[in-house]
Amino acid sequence: MSTEKTPRHHVLLDTDIGSDVDDALALGVLLGSPEARITGVTTVYGDTLLRARLAHRLAVLAGHDLTVVPGAEQTLSGKEVWWAGHEGRAFTDLESEPVRDDVAADRFLADAVRARPGELDVIAIAPLTNIARTLAHDPGFTPAVRTLYLMGGHFTTDAGPEHNIVSDITAARAVFASGLPTVVTGLEITRRVRIGHDGIERIRAAGRYGQALAREIDAWTGFTGEGWSVPHDPITALSMLRPELYETERGEITVDDAGRTTFHRQAEGAVRLVVDADLDAVAEEIVSRIERAQAVPRAS
Repeated sequence: MSTEKTPRHHVLLDTDIGSDVDDALALGVLLGSPEARITGVTTVYGDTLLRARLAHRLAVLAGHDLTVVPGAEQTLSGKEVWWAGHEGRAFTDLESEPVRDDVAADRFLADAVRARPGELDVIAIAPLTNIARTLAHDPGFTPAVRTLYLMGGHFTTDAGPEHNIVSDITAARAVFASGLPTVVTGLEITRRVRIGHDGIERIRAAGRYGQALAREIDAWTGFTGEGWSVPHDPITALSMLRPELYETERGEITVDDAGRTTFHRQAEGAVRLVVDADLDAVAEEIVSRIERAQAVPRAS
């Protein structure tokens, strides 16, 4: 893992943190990466104020004070929001966490990117409502983003729809049609990686942040009935941080009316789809970066 102190990636994170634990794991990976600095976090899908407060609390536990902006609660497609019910229950007094409620998430994203054109990466690990609203709000967003890293879709033969895409098909279509330079990691890759008991216990031992993450893992595995975590979202974050661990192909993505995604190989396509990865190295990077989340010095 890199030990450099000057960040190479200034990141905007768009997340539905609080349901599946993998969003919180992705946040930990970014906090534990000295080559990345989180410029801001936006939340999306359902109770975005609760999600924003949870994101801020988790960052504080790791010793970081992030700007977090609650975003769109409802989907552009009109599809009903799915809510697991355990979101935030592992924490008390979340209402005390400060968030920015004086600006809409789409305005925040657009302003941040336009202020530093070509310098900010966006990591979207949730339904794409906020990103699509930003595209509609400001056409200058697309040429100003350096790269969008996206967890979404399922690209094997006869694959069904994936949650982030099917939750807001309208938004997903807008993003994929925008021409944004995008790296996409789908379920056929992420489902091949698991953080098992040993990895979970390493996270649990990683200070206050690790203990909080472990509570979130316990809540999610209790909900699913499984004894492991599939780290969809941190795998996506690592496609930015450690691209040499990933193999990609260039093309375009379309979304059908059922939310199923299809990848069309094109030499000049705006999308790079992850088609393979060094899975053992990716899993170790996730756990080791989370272990270091509280210890990493932040560059100015």
